[in-house]
Amino acid sequence: MADKKKRKRSKDDEAEELPFKSILESDEAILELFKSYVSSSIKAAAGAGGASSSSSKPLTLADLSLSSSCREVADLSLSSVQTEIETVIVQIARSILAGDGFSFNVPSRAASNQLYVPELDRIVLKDKSTLRPFASVSSVRKTTITTRILALIHQLCLRNIHVTKRDLFYTDVKLFQDQTQSDAVLDDVSCMLGCTRSSLNVIAAEKGVVVGRLIFSDNGDMIDCTKMGMGGKAIPPNIDRVGDMQSDAMFILLVEKDAAYMRLAEDRFYNRFPCIIVTAKGQPDVATRLFLRKMKMELKLPVLALVDSDPYGLKILSVYGCGSKNMSYDSANLTTPDIKWLGIRPSDLDKYKIPEQCRLPMTEQDIKTGKDMLEEDFVKKNPGWVEELNLMVKTKQKAEIQALSSFGFQYLSEVYLPLKLQQQDWL
Repeated sequence: MADKKKRKRSKDDEAEELPFKSILESDEAILELFKSYVSSSIKAAAGAGGASSSSSKPLTLADLSLSSSCREVADLSLSSVQTEIETVIVQIARSILAGDGFSFNVPSRAASNQLYVPELDRIVLKDKSTLRPFASVSSVRKTTITTRILALIHQLCLRNIHVTKRDLFYTDVKLFQDQTQSDAVLDDVSCMLGCTRSSLNVIAAEKGVVVGRLIFSDNGDMIDCTKMGMGGKAIPPNIDRVGDMQSDAMFILLVEKDAAYMRLAEDRFYNRFPCIIVTAKGQPDVATRLFLRKMKMELKLPVLALVDSDPYGLKILSVYGCGSKNMSYDSANLTTPDIKWLGIRPSDLDKYKIPEQCRLPMTEQDIKTGKDMLEEDFVKKNPGWVEELNLMVKTKQKAEIQALSSFGFQYLSEVYLPLKLQQQDWL
């Protein structure tokens, strides 16, 4: 009997020690609160859609009257990609035969050629091109690489096979020298031909993983992500293989770090609060971005993001939501609309009483990155983001998701996330 009382006291003491644990409602109550939020969001979206017939379908660049003309790519069949390449090569041959040498007209992906469109809430590429002549010392090597990449892509179209970016690099290591160079030209080629990078049949190695309340087909095989163990299911690098998505989840939890993902997977957080957990283990890769968008659009679920409280965490979140400047030409296919910033936010450091020894001082580069982000249009559009970033730059403190482990390794799944859902505390 004394042992039972002792155990009870220790549990009560633990609740007092852990910030906010005592105010947590039951899981059932939190789920009901979240259901009401989702229901009201759907009604609000339906009301906005009914306001005008033009709002019933997603806005596109063609619907807007922008001061600058912009360039976007589309998914093309292999035969169409092959035809586009052959058209480019025929034009080059004619130019050489006419005694004019040859050059490629390559869309500029420079930072100055990017445009944030508030109506679409994503970054797009303006329609400005630069010449890449072969008969120029400054561009001859890059022109040669471009020609070689076009030839390799043409082979893939003829054989109807996929290769990784690493495979592509190793076809001519002496020419490419570094994979970043072949990768950059691959994006140039995609932009030149007017097709998505996945249309080129060149994929990145598997990086992202998913676990939780999701069933989908992968090249005909049905995958149940609740039965994939703690490691989850690797996200297929070729999104065309993915189909038949089914889920009883209430939301998608996008996690920046592999460590936080593993914690949530091991705790089976998705069983306690029905959700799908996905991570790219840091910087978002194309496959994870495509997969997240596909889940959002097909399953119609809200997406909540859990990232580090530093400028780079917010940058990663913005890549998923607004797109990257490097691949702005394909932002229509790669961005996921309306991602909510759940945490870890700068205001959480004091709110959740994160110990000083778990907070890190921001470096000069961190502060500069934070200030630069405050100048970005996609940040200015969201007053909550501006407030949090200003707080971060002012306090000069940052923290990783793992800082919550100072209260116990399971504080993230046991207290922090449930309380965030209970209070609907996201931006």
